[in-house]
Amino acid sequence: MSSTIDVLLIGHMTADIVPGGRILGGTVSYAAPTYSSFGHQVGILTSARYDEPLLKHLLPHGKLQVIPAENSLTYENVYTDEERTQYVRSTAQPIVYADIPNGWVDAPYVHLGPLADEVNPTEIAKQFPSAMVMLTLQGLMRRWDAEGRVHFKRWFDEEAFRLIDIIVYSEEDIQQYPQLTEELRPIVKHLIVTNGRAGGTYYHNGDALHYDSIEVQHRDLTGAGDVFASSVLGVLPLVGNDVYKAVRIAGRLAAYSVTRTGVDSAPTKAEIERELDYFK
Repeated sequence: MSSTIDVLLIGHMTADIVPGGRILGGTVSYAAPTYSSFGHQVGILTSARYDEPLLKHLLPHGKLQVIPAENSLTYENVYTDEERTQYVRSTAQPIVYADIPNGWVDAPYVHLGPLADEVNPTEIAKQFPSAMVMLTLQGLMRRWDAEGRVHFKRWFDEEAFRLIDIIVYSEEDIQQYPQLTEELRPIVKHLIVTNGRAGGTYYHNGDALHYDSIEVQHRDLTGAGDVFASSVLGVLPLVGNDVYKAVRIAGRLAAYSVTRTGVDSAPTKAEIERELDYFK
């Protein structure tokens, strides 16, 4: 049976508390419209409160499979003059391989985007030996205390890193674990470390290849890393699975994303076509 989707996206959507209410956030929420812009048929596997109203914003971008929970994963950022403190106010249900609908298990591209340790990457990756599997690592490097305050957590699973094709994280994500990149270089097939406006580095077969961003007037940096990662995977079938070319295109598309706000920051079809032409 052929898959009814070509990109399988797994992770919690989030409800982000902001002045005036709650808004949709999380890796899957930025990634789904990005994949949709590339023309992919997307399957979104998430968990949320059974009556979560924010889920309606994902419906135009793919097929939605929701594991019902008492609460949605909810984040709140509290700002002072000195710092931003992030809190987890509630969590949803874990996501396991058995939750994936039968028609989605043959997807050729899989994006694992956990935000609160809700996915076991090794368990999932083992089930997709023929797919291109990407993990955005940020959400596995978080823990929270009894008050919900988020702290850095060192996460290292060598089996997962060897199984998964593409690992993506930012320099900011590993400020408290800066040696991670050197530890991963000999293990991960395709390792991408982003550095905001400075672009980033793609590590492969012992090489460290820089990629650039572009100068733009930014409005909202939220979700830029998720747009970048999903653009890498989203453009791969359009560039013959050339990961370095995909990374360079994604770096430029992520820059466009910060000129817009919220989950509307996904690249447009015109931007995608422009960058594909640029890198011909």
